[in-house]
Amino acid sequence: MEDNLQRFAGKTVIVTGSSSGIGEGIAKRFASEGANVVLNSRSREDLEKVAADLDDDRTLIVEGDVGEVDFARTIITKTIERFGALDVLVNNAGIGIPGPLVDAEDDDIDSIFEINVKGLIRMCRAAIPHLVESGGSIVNTSSVSGLGGDWTMPLYCASKGAVSNFTRALALQLGEQGVRVNAVCPSMTRSDMTNGMADNQDLMDAFNRRMPLGAPAEPEEVAAVVAFLASRDARHVTGVNLPVDGGVNASNGQPNFGAFK
Repeated sequence: MEDNLQRFAGKTVIVTGSSSGIGEGIAKRFASEGANVVLNSRSREDLEKVAADLDDDRTLIVEGDVGEVDFARTIITKTIERFGALDVLVNNAGIGIPGPLVDAEDDDIDSIFEINVKGLIRMCRAAIPHLVESGGSIVNTSSVSGLGGDWTMPLYCASKGAVSNFTRALALQLGEQGVRVNAVCPSMTRSDMTNGMADNQDLMDAFNRRMPLGAPAEPEEVAAVVAFLASRDARHVTGVNLPVDGGVNASNGQPNFGAFK
């Protein structure tokens, strides 16, 4: 990152799911570029660890579950009370529930859609009036799993597919009001959510073989793309689901014929 990059000086950014992994990386990226940052997750203790590296005067912690019906209004209200405006909403909070569909409980289905989809939609709904006023933007965290199917992850794929298409539709609706809406679509990224996968070397080797760049992303690499999409550098970009996947989506799924020479 360029040391002199201050694209968000004086701007206010909400980052849901910012206590670790990609969300922590996103929050720290915006803070490094001068933003007031509103941190959110269900654990205040974890958020305080992230906030310890940030400027107290430009940081607000709002713990809570985006899956709760009234939470979006609460975090938006507290943000406006503290900083007076909202310029960027980053909907990063999400959960993954792998496994065959026949093994899924009703609670699993409800929870993944409450957080990954309904919570995100409520956050957007609550933020829109303030983003229209500021000429701001929304960046959603979708996934390569929202662009195509994954083995053994039907619930996660369904939820992220909803996020990707919601991003497109909301961009169409808000464009004439000056609000841009985009999404990043990571593949394997080193985070708390993927730590279990990272411990499986055979699985990691399989991921690395599928990635032309040969390695999972770091949270900071996804954060850099989020910051670009939220910035004026991307002022003519909206409705995009941008893969941050090491090149996974460049393939049509055929095997690497060159590996068999």
